[in-house]
Amino acid sequence: MSMTLYYFHDPMCSWCWAFRPHWQEIVADLSDAVRSQRTLGGLAPDTEQAMPIDMQVKLRSIWQTIQQIVPGTPFNFEFWDKCTPRRSTYAACRAVIAARRQHPGSEETMILAIQQAYYLEARNPADRNTLIELASEIGLERARFSVDIESLSVQEELLKEIAFTHRLAVKGFPTLLLEKEGIFTAILHDYHHARTVLDQVERLSRPNISK
Repeated sequence: MSMTLYYFHDPMCSWCWAFRPHWQEIVADLSDAVRSQRTLGGLAPDTEQAMPIDMQVKLRSIWQTIQQIVPGTPFNFEFWDKCTPRRSTYAACRAVIAARRQHPGSEETMILAIQQAYYLEARNPADRNTLIELASEIGLERARFSVDIESLSVQEELLKEIAFTHRLAVKGFPTLLLEKEGIFTAILHDYHHARTVLDQVERLSRPNISK
């Protein structure tokens, strides 16, 4: 019986950045009966408006909180001085889909590139030019990526993933749900131990257990 562990995320979600090391460990240690599936939730729609100062203060504070709760999670706070922040993550989400379309293995590479640009290099993934640069840096075909990221089909694919997220009442990121025979079960996670997730998945994977 095959099962799917859905990971709902946004490439510009700071808590997803903190969870990244454990997600990688979880994927590596899943049994053959469980496949992993990333799903883009889309934190914030497109906008050209600069992020209000109070929102900037709030997000800076979240980064600081993460560093307290998940020690070792790196952030480059120069981003807030060097860039013009916008509360807009859909472009970064489309970049992930555009990368996936060129090569399925490039999805994870693009997500990491976006996260490193945002959190370590003080570059703004809300900007189209930054995303095109990242695509080129990870070896994607620049011209094709530039077209795909603006295409209606990529936008529609993103909206489908967001709709799926809403249909399952996912309220925040990261969120993990295990699908077994059409039933979705919430999987609790923490930011210190991958085994917290793996133990739940293994228990639910046993025959005749659906909860």
